[in-house]
Amino acid sequence: MRLGFFGFGAIGRLTARVALDRGYEIAGVVDIDPRIAGLDAGEVLGLGEKLGVTVSPNVEVLKDSDVVVHATGSFLDKVYDQLISIVNLGVDVVSTCETLAYPWYRYPVLARRLDEAARRYNAAVIGTGINPGFLLDTLIVTLTAPFNIVKGVKAVRSLNAATRREPFRRKIGVGEDPKTVAYKLEKGEITGHVGYAESVLLVADAAGIQLARVHEAQEPVAAEEDVEYGGIRVPKGYNKGIRGYGAGYLGEREVIRIEFQAYVGAEDYEEITIEGRDYTVKWRSTGTPGDMGTASVVLGVAETLGGYGPGLLTMIDLLPFRPPIKH
Repeated sequence: MRLGFFGFGAIGRLTARVALDRGYEIAGVVDIDPRIAGLDAGEVLGLGEKLGVTVSPNVEVLKDSDVVVHATGSFLDKVYDQLISIVNLGVDVVSTCETLAYPWYRYPVLARRLDEAARRYNAAVIGTGINPGFLLDTLIVTLTAPFNIVKGVKAVRSLNAATRREPFRRKIGVGEDPKTVAYKLEKGEITGHVGYAESVLLVADAAGIQLARVHEAQEPVAAEEDVEYGGIRVPKGYNKGIRGYGAGYLGEREVIRIEFQAYVGAEDYEEITIEGRDYTVKWRSTGTPGDMGTASVVLGVAETLGGYGPGLLTMIDLLPFRPPIKH
């Protein structure tokens, strides 16, 4: 498989390394960062050898790709033109854009236009990653397979922010005043986690249910005492991370709930509880590394995307399971 890359930051580069490890070829790389533009992709990846692929600002270098990995931003309205420029080449796209995981919620018009363009140019487009894209949606749907009737689902992801990249800690406001973090979250100056509602709606879509409403919220987490982990220190009273949730309702009953917390010193785990009419099952992990998880999910989808036909897809389109959630 020949992979193109639109966006060659931390996630794009990691995905490229994993792709090379799997034996795939890098067909082209697009990035506007002046620090790497014009360099060979092998140099940027620190491989010690050149790959014969120059990092370019021109999307045309991706035209010979089988699939393009797009990794630049979280919000569809900000990356829409980038995606269209790839689709116009007639090339399939797997994007890490969180709101593209279920774009009809926030961007119904852009989603329709992107779907139309993808069908016109015979390209498939999908947004995925570790979360949203797998842990708090696709995995939930998969775990409902052995149930006759599902009454409700709840999933929690917890991660220690001290072990993540500095850009991640910045986007959740680690070390700042909690009031400042709350203000920045409200104004969009930092994003925190993006995709609570998207994950809820992916599960609802798989179940074939029309939710009465979806609610999402997140807030800073102030340190109740001095916290230090792995060289990252947060004094008492300062922000150590965030917690948030997304919830979907049938009538007044909450049937889908996903929770996410990321702060310095948090335990790493994922926990999914499926409440059935006949029994309840709880699944728990020891935590999933986010960056490698994202790269692996993206490549796994890229490997099979061509078999699903053109248009704007979601991870649910790739699954054989449908959770039988009932009123």
